[in-house]
Amino acid sequence: MNSPQRPSARPRRPHLPENEKPPQPNPTGNDLESSLLQIFTDHHHTSLRLRETTVIETEKAKKEAARVADLLVDKVNGGVQESFVNEKRIEMEIRGLAASIVRFMKQSDQWLAATHSINTAIKEIGDFENWMKTMEYDCKSITTAIHNIHKE
Repeated sequence: MNSPQRPSARPRRPHLPENEKPPQPNPTGNDLESSLLQIFTDHHHTSLRLRETTVIETEKAKKEAARVADLLVDKVNGGVQESFVNEKRIEMEIRGLAASIVRFMKQSDQWLAATHSINTAIKEIGDFENWMKTMEYDCKSITTAIHNIHKE
């Protein structure tokens, strides 16, 4: 059984690079072939436009993503920078307060030493006053004794 002979199929056309134009329809060919070539050409042009549009949109999206990333980094860095400045300011304040504390401790120690000296001096004055009263009492006792002896 022989099947009727079919015309040989056309080989598939390889995918054309973007800069290469697809073959133009042959005006002398039959209508089916020229229609297929026209469809192929239209499809090819549409693909190229779509590819260009996609590339442009992808570039726009990349630029927008980069811009958003830069804004986020700037926002985060701004907070970090502000925190860093505040940290340095606080450290300077701590150093100043530490120096004040040391100065006040020395002054407190001096005041403590001065009050101790005053207390000691007051005690000595009290001791001297006591000694003076004792001496005065002793002198009066001696004077009274001498006076009594002299009267007799």
